[in-house]
Amino acid sequence: MKLDEIAFPIRDELKTFNAEFRRAVRSSVGLVDTVTRYMLRQKGKRIRPILVLLSAAATGGVNRRTYRAATLVEMLHTATLIHDDVVDNAEERRGIASINAVWKNKVAVLLGDYLLSRGLLHSLENDEFRFLKISSVAVRRMSEGELLQIQKSRQFDMDESTYFRIISDKTASLISTCCELGATSATNDSTTIAHLKDFGEYIGMAFQIRDDILDYQGKKATLGKPIGGDIRERKITLPLIYAFQNAPKETARSVLKLLKKGKSGSRISEVIDFAHKYDGIGRAHQKAEEFISMARCELEEIPDSKSRDSLLRLTEFVVERVS
Repeated sequence: MKLDEIAFPIRDELKTFNAEFRRAVRSSVGLVDTVTRYMLRQKGKRIRPILVLLSAAATGGVNRRTYRAATLVEMLHTATLIHDDVVDNAEERRGIASINAVWKNKVAVLLGDYLLSRGLLHSLENDEFRFLKISSVAVRRMSEGELLQIQKSRQFDMDESTYFRIISDKTASLISTCCELGATSATNDSTTIAHLKDFGEYIGMAFQIRDDILDYQGKKATLGKPIGGDIRERKITLPLIYAFQNAPKETARSVLKLLKKGKSGSRISEVIDFAHKYDGIGRAHQKAEEFISMARCELEEIPDSKSRDSLLRLTEFVVERVS
């Protein structure tokens, strides 16, 4: 299943959003405009604005406020990606040279700051104070999640509950915000908004677990990077957490020592084999399926429509990516 098929009910609205987003990031400063035009060449899936538009369409209809919400979250998301590339010293983003690789870190950091401020100002200029509150909570959670992951990576003591807290804050918070903002733009019904917010949270959890599984069994073409990246960075994610729980203690300790030692290709292969052997992958699949089921339950409370059907199909899209 392709994302274009899922987005079909809001295809015209997505075109409108793309045009509005391009206008919103323009600047009178030549360097800013040059870098933002380059940034727009790094075409992503646009899954976050798709979620905003579908959530609005499913709960009352896309309107001017919906486009503002979608622009806000896409600016926030793009800013975090640019800053992440600086932190990770990434040389590529979506198949082309990253902004920090072309213009160096200072320009990349400042562009991320520019996009963050433009997103906030875009909402303020239209008196969308509710949007600002919702998105500010997401930004706080994303920052806390990243910092907690760094702390735990250094300590090598990640457990299941901490992992779920990290991915909830780091990944699910913004996806949940997309759905909440979309619904907020289309309806005042707090119960309906809560259902979409929770739907986004559960989808976000499943998405991140999917990504962590793919790091153990995916392909570079799928991920845009070699498998084993988390292991190279000495991150303990769900497949490894479950394998540690299932393995004999002595075996688990020896693998943890390998992880601490770092980047050797043979060590990465051993850690991947360990996660497969002790059912870390299988249990992580099951947990992703649980979150998908919870997401589908939230949509049962939303009236039938083509957009609601697309949100349901999005859960199938996630399942296909994790199985």
